[in-house]
Amino acid sequence: MQKRELRQLKEEELAPQLFAYFDRFQPVERCWRKIDGNWIIKDVPFTERWGEAEYLELTECLMRTVKTGGFVWGVFLDGKLKGFTSVEADLLGGKCRYADLSCIHVSADCRGEGLGRLLFLKAAESAVELGAEKLYISAHSSVESQAFYRSMGCAEAEEYNARHVELEPCDCQLEYLLG
Repeated sequence: MQKRELRQLKEEELAPQLFAYFDRFQPVERCWRKIDGNWIIKDVPFTERWGEAEYLELTECLMRTVKTGGFVWGVFLDGKLKGFTSVEADLLGGKCRYADLSCIHVSADCRGEGLGRLLFLKAAESAVELGAEKLYISAHSSVESQAFYRSMGCAEAEEYNARHVELEPCDCQLEYLLG
């Protein structure tokens, strides 16, 4: 049995080597797309795999999250990072007070073991601590990713964040009611 540890990550440990045992790999066949106001599944085959440049950019983003008062959590199996999530400190939205779930990822070799659920619930706890009413998720549109978010109780966001839509126009904009 592997030793599992969930803990808040600190600025000094955020470096590309933290991700040495983390594999961001996802073959995608089908994705959700909103066309004429209706959600449909389309064949959109591609493979997503992060390399050195993506891990360097990720490290900088997570450091910024910590420096600005947000939360970064990591889940470790036998001391190796196998999943992480981040929640930004600044709340989004006009009438909705959203905490931004800026990322959540589980290593390809550990999916289906409950790590995503553990990280999502920790992100939700962090959002409550920040005073949010809802969690905002600009989520990968793959059928598998969307199935995960639906299983967690997420729904289409009542209010879309323009910055997220501009950065990732194919993402699904979701929310999760806290409390």
